[in-house]
Amino acid sequence: MSYFSNHSSQSRFLAISASSSSPAVLTTAPAEAPAQSQPQRARSTSKHFSTSVEAHAHAHGEGREAEESVVSPTVHPLRNTWVFWFRQQRAPGNKILSYEEGIKRVAAFSSVESFWALHTHLAPPSLLTPTTDYLLFHTGITRPVWEDPLNITGGKWIIRLRKGVADRVWEALLCAVVGDMFAGCRDAPPRESWEDGSDAGDADGEGDTAEDDAFPEICGCTISVRQSEDIISLWNRVDQDVQVRERIRDTLRVVLGIPASTIMEYKSNNDSMQDKSSFRNSAIDRTPLA
Repeated sequence: MSYFSNHSSQSRFLAISASSSSPAVLTTAPAEAPAQSQPQRARSTSKHFSTSVEAHAHAHGEGREAEESVVSPTVHPLRNTWVFWFRQQRAPGNKILSYEEGIKRVAAFSSVESFWALHTHLAPPSLLTPTTDYLLFHTGITRPVWEDPLNITGGKWIIRLRKGVADRVWEALLCAVVGDMFAGCRDAPPRESWEDGSDAGDADGEGDTAEDDAFPEICGCTISVRQSEDIISLWNRVDQDVQVRERIRDTLRVVLGIPASTIMEYKSNNDSMQDKSSFRNSAIDRTPLA
């Protein structure tokens, strides 16, 4: 079986974030000292800032407005609220009896800023020990398992990754889910690229219903860190709608930038409940890239 091969270990999201949002280091040039000046006051040696008493005083003068704009950033709300969950395989002798009992809620977020604050403080998949799962689900899903009322009629697309590429792929998938890149998969073709700002969901001239806004087609996504591979999955609500499933698949290919040789699999949650497995006996999708 071929695995999705990453062409670059550098995350494009972290690179963009680092180049556009890194705070400038504050510096203050000392005034020219007279011939017999007193010794200068020691300056801060913090690795995060290089500043001085003069810089602090200046902040209360002409630079006050700029400082206030920095400490009071604009919050960018997401269309939906999402919840991070975590699960680690029970140790031998542990009394946990079910998969669900081992899942722990981490935190919820509803803005771009709160997403990044949480994501950057979580250990990346490459640092997790097998067998560990990260789960991200819509806040309306109270049980991040097959049996939840919003999950039970759906299924998931599955991509198996070779070791060493999960960090970038997982980050890209998270950004696509919370950024509503799959919002138009119910009734319109997927966007051709990240830069396409059109709302595919409104392509027919009609907006989503209130129910659609409350519960999107994408329920969530997971990453399962295993001994020899890492597995990502994207969960959707309706298993029986083949066209919607195919649009989700095509959008997933775009947002992850996966090569044509990537093997994708799909499995309904009903089948998972029957054989008690998320990934075994899944159907391999052999549709070639257009």
